[in-house]
Amino acid sequence: MISSVLVANRGEIACRVFRTCRELGIATVAVYSDADASALHVREADAAVRLPGTAPADTYLRGDLIVKAALAAGADAVHPGYGFLSENAEFARAVADAGLVWIGPPPSAIEAMASKTRAKELMGGAPLDPAAVTESDLPLLVKAAAGGGGRGMRIVRELSSLAGELEAASSEAASAFGDGEVFLEPYIEGGRHVEVQVLADAYGTVWALGTRDCSLQRRHQKVIEESPAPGLPDALVATLHGSAVAAAKAVGYRGAGTVEFLVSPRGRSHFLEMNTRLQVEHPVTEAVFGVDLVALQLRVAEGTALPETGPPAHGHAVEARLYAEDPSKGWTPQTGVLHELAVPGAAPGPRAGTGLRVDTGLRLDTGYTAGDSIGVHYDPMIAKVIAWAPTRNEAVRKLAHALRRTRLHGPVTNRGLLVRSLEHPEFTGAQLDTGFYERNLDALTAPAEGERHAAVAAALADAASRRGATVGARLGAWRNLPSQAQLKVYGDHEVRYRPTRGGFELVDDPGVRIVTADARRVRLEIDGVVRHFDVTDHGDGHVHVDSPTGAHSLPVQSRFADPQDRTRPGSLLAPMPGTVVRIGDGLAEGSRVSEGQPLVWLEAMKMEHRIVSPASGILTALHAVPGRQVEVGALLAVVNEAMDVATQEDTAS
Repeated sequence: MISSVLVANRGEIACRVFRTCRELGIATVAVYSDADASALHVREADAAVRLPGTAPADTYLRGDLIVKAALAAGADAVHPGYGFLSENAEFARAVADAGLVWIGPPPSAIEAMASKTRAKELMGGAPLDPAAVTESDLPLLVKAAAGGGGRGMRIVRELSSLAGELEAASSEAASAFGDGEVFLEPYIEGGRHVEVQVLADAYGTVWALGTRDCSLQRRHQKVIEESPAPGLPDALVATLHGSAVAAAKAVGYRGAGTVEFLVSPRGRSHFLEMNTRLQVEHPVTEAVFGVDLVALQLRVAEGTALPETGPPAHGHAVEARLYAEDPSKGWTPQTGVLHELAVPGAAPGPRAGTGLRVDTGLRLDTGYTAGDSIGVHYDPMIAKVIAWAPTRNEAVRKLAHALRRTRLHGPVTNRGLLVRSLEHPEFTGAQLDTGFYERNLDALTAPAEGERHAAVAAALADAASRRGATVGARLGAWRNLPSQAQLKVYGDHEVRYRPTRGGFELVDDPGVRIVTADARRVRLEIDGVVRHFDVTDHGDGHVHVDSPTGAHSLPVQSRFADPQDRTRPGSLLAPMPGTVVRIGDGLAEGSRVSEGQPLVWLEAMKMEHRIVSPASGILTALHAVPGRQVEVGALLAVVNEAMDVATQEDTAS
């Protein structure tokens, strides 16, 4: 019997495992880096052990330190979570060699499947030889051999970029998984990413727990997942189930795992890989099959046999990942304090086995609470929100409604994109493929409807807070002499209002009437319809406005430009806080560069981001230094356009 579990991970998945352990009466142990000293998973654990440092290579990828931590804390089992060392066979062996129970598949199964290259060979395929590929093989996909989650993945559409993409992917994979091996495979345009959840015991029983569709991805990392995968013919589902079970049996698998496929537009399935761990999207399977996969992992690790057949499926479940990132700016990761996170009707973690709240069919899995800081060192995922309903349409609608009403205050997130994605005709019509965001990103990130009215509400709430009273339309109509109009600027919106005796009146918004306004709530009549807006200012430079129709985070702008905000033309600023990992070969001040040429590589939240030259010209300044941490807005380099340089030379002559 397992009595104490150390989770060799952090954040949301550590909290997720801890919750099931508590329900089963099992003690919990956390490990944490210096950056995670006050993290939620540390606060929730019964005991915690420090891993000195912040970088994954010094902390969560140090299997030797994690094994020592388990022994020091008196744990008798280790759960790897996902990512980090979860698919590392040597770590699994080290855990077992220390006399601890490994909550996962045998090391031999990890070796056979965790390396994507060897897994393809086992399943009858083989990766492409980089030295032998030609134009006819394009497009290509570079993938990390030792991990997933979008790290170490690149699409190659031109042979001239292959070498650079291989190098970048290898560097990213080494940072994320401690293994820089990458490989090539054909990239199938318009394909669907479909996977099968398997669960196996030590006695030869293997369950195939339905399908999941994970086609909505950015940077090859999943954003929205659902179960079952909609619209698949029964014959294809049977083929996928059979292939997944065969893969698990071929390697003597034990525990929870996922077999992933790419389904072509013609309905042909292609084996991608087997993830020898629990997946981020496992809650949708739990919701549909009414199981707790973590509890089943623990029971299998204790030697319990599974029933011969798995449970039946009921209904449909959809999951959306909330990321601290700006989709409108190249999915740039964001950092800062999370002031508030509240999903109406969602319960945090497993309840009644599935984690869903019985009365709402909603679930929230997160590694953060209000007041926590989102830093630069790890994945930018804040939370997962899951909805279950008897039908797909109901589940999608329920999830979109919950996300729209979520109070999420802090860094910029992808929440608006998630709502629009769930309501997009391609998604509601189950017309799914991995090119969804490539086709629709501009429309999905356009300025949100209602933002103007949110800015009006923010301005009125600010004015009411200064006056210190609730004002209304009637009071706003009483005045003796005209007052000078006041101006507040939120993002691109200038709001003018005029103080009156006991109230305010709007100057530039015909069709909008103030019903009531105080420092926290404003009610406006808009074209005859009364709507309310909840306004919150945490003092972080943004005002958060929540309403039943949507939420808005509005930057507070000064009416006057700050001279210190001006930057030299051609300045390249860090789009996010991170670490400079390298600069372009041979680059130095005075180097000639071409438009689009990569100059600097930043690593932030386990992903590499290239900073490219905005124009052809001369590199007149280079402040980026490998290994140096930079803050958002830091000056990395300056490029003077070639035309400007030529003009200067002509003038000098």
